[in-house]
Amino acid sequence: MSEQNTEQSIMVRQVTDVHANWSEQERGAPGKFSFQLILDNGAEEYAVRPPADDADVLVELFKLTSTIYFDMSRQVLIFGDVPLGG
Repeated sequence: MSEQNTEQSIMVRQVTDVHANWSEQERGAPGKFSFQLILDNGAEEYAVRPPADDADVLVELFKLTSTIYFDMSRQVLIFGDVPLGG
């Protein structure tokens, strides 16, 4: 199997960086959030565009979690070692 085929067959990648964005849609209207996920130090990138309430939760999870994975086939973020309140 070639290296390119191996790269394409990897469906779960580690999120190594996150870039947050906000864009105005029209004057006075709510804007839109997006997070650009940098996967495996740039091997892949993926953008998620959550509603504002979900963006708040994602920001908190990004801050709380040191290891995050992204399943590219199902478009699912997987948060490891999330500390539970007690």
